[in-house]
Amino acid sequence: MSVYVDEVRDWTLIARQRGLRHTHWCHLTADTEAELHAFAARLGLRRSWFQPQDGGRVGWHYDITPPKRARAVGLGAREVDYRFMAALMDQRRAERDAPRTDT
Repeated sequence: MSVYVDEVRDWTLIARQRGLRHTHWCHLTADTEAELHAFAARLGLRRSWFQPQDGGRVGWHYDITPPKRARAVGLGAREVDYRFMAALMDQRRAERDAPRTDT
């Protein structure tokens, strides 16, 4: 199992629209939600900061700032690029939206 963190990006426009304090962040996710929440707790993240799967491009994750990213990498998070993260989220959406065969 792995925890993943993508690169820090400038999200100033979104931050201003939402009244957020931080303008630069990245995404933290893992192979399972349980693993993600356990890792996030080690980072000192609040569970209320978790962003569940929605209809948008990004699936379940935490947004983290550059200092938290550095700590996450120090704790063993795997650094990935935005394309990897997008492909992972696309895969999760496809699995979520796939027709169920157990009915």
